[in-house]
This record gives sequence, structure tokens and C-alpha cells, in this order.
Amino acid sequence: MEITQTSAAWSLQTAAPRMSSRGISREQLIRRLGDAAARSSLANGLVILTEYVGATHYLLARHDLSQDGGLDFVLCSDWPFDVVRRLSSIIIGLNAKTTELEKCLAALQPCFQVLPDDIDLPRGVNRSYCAVTFNVGRVRFSLMLLFPEDVILSQEGLRDIAVLASYLASFKADGGVRQDRDFELTERELECLYWIAEGKTSEEIAVILGISRNTINNYITSVMRKTATRTRSEAIAHAVRHNLV
Repeated sequence: MEITQTSAAWSLQTAAPRMSSRGISREQLIRRLGDAAARSSLANGLVILTEYVGATHYLLARHDLSQDGGLDFVLCSDWPFDVVRRLSSIIIGLNAKTTELEKCLAALQPCFQVLPDDIDLPRGVNRSYCAVTFNVGRVRFSLMLLFPEDVILSQEGLRDIAVLASYLASFKADGGVRQDRDFELTERELECLYWIAEGKTSEEIAVILGISRNTINNYITSVMRKTATRTRSEAIAHAVRHNLV
């Protein structure tokens, strides 16, 4: 996890909401991101995107890592650390309430969530945060943004940076984040997934593959852990979406 510390100039005045102001064009934005990517600087790239859309702080999260607890799901962030520590339970809770279909429909669509009241934020920061989800291959990411209370983030700008954030995250994903954990399904797990999609029970799959029902259930549990799904139906939906069956 990469967490950088910055001293943002928080607005201390109470004013009417204003639209975020982007001081650079899309062409300039892309050139600056290209320079950041050439230097393999994920943090610099995210700072550029954050400033472009009118937000103040960024956090890039990888959803499949949030299932393990801890803070490894945070790839790069300059959020206040006390806020970051609370995010794991929040993300897991949101994932538990979201179906595979809802995850598909939410891709690249800005979503606003409210942080719990017991989280202390710097003065002038909106208690709502914006999350934009996107996929890099089979991995689901979210870019989460804090912004001032008197700013209304541009929906168009948020969709722009979601696409560009996926470009930046692809370098991190290709670099092998958490190489000690295997996110690919094994041949046996794929076999179980195929037979689940065919409507077979654990007992029936055990007979087909010639192994015990408990072993089948262990394979299925592993599949759901790796795909960050909660039920067999969600695992099947995930498999279909990623052409695994």
C-alpha cells in the first residue's frame, strides 16, 4: 500500500455550492498522465486526476483484496490515515450488499456514499465521498475521492477520470500486486464452476469428478473467495461475465 501525506488547502468559508473547475483540457490531462505513466508514478497520476475533477484527496482500492481485511486493498492514497483505517469494513459491507449485476451496471458510473458520523474529517470536507468503479482485466477497482463541501463534482469529469484511472491502474495490476496470492482459478475449480453452472449439486459433482462432497465444497468456497462473490449464483454470474464457463 502506498499512502502519501499532503497538506491540502481546505476551504474554511461557507459558500454556495460551486461546480468543480478544471484548469486543463483533456489533451493536456492525457499528456500529463502519459508523463506520470512513463515514470511509473501512480501517485502523481492520481493527483493529476484528482485536481482535474475538482476533488482534494484520492484513494485507489482493489476490491478482491478487501476480503482479507487489513489495508492491503488500498493501492495508493492521500486520505487522512484514520479515515483509511475505517474503509475496509465499509467496502466489505458495500460489496456484501451488491449483486454481480449491480457491479456490472455500476462500472464507470459515479456513486456517492456518506462516511459514518464517528469519522473525523478535516474542516471544510464533505462527509460524502465519490467512488467510481472500473475493471482492469478481471480485477475490480474503485477510485474514491474526497472533495470540499462547496464543490459539486462534474459527472462528465468523473467518467473521464474513471477511464483514465483504469489506464493508470493497469500498470499496477501488471506489476503483480500481491504476487503471493493466486487469483487464477485452478483446473479443478473451473470444473466445479462449470458443473455448478449446469445446475449440479455438490453431491452430483462429487460423483462426476470422483472426489468427496467436502472437497467439492472446499473448491467452491475457494472459487467464491477468489472471485469475491457470496453465493453460487453470483459465482456463476461472475464466470459468465469473464468467459470462464
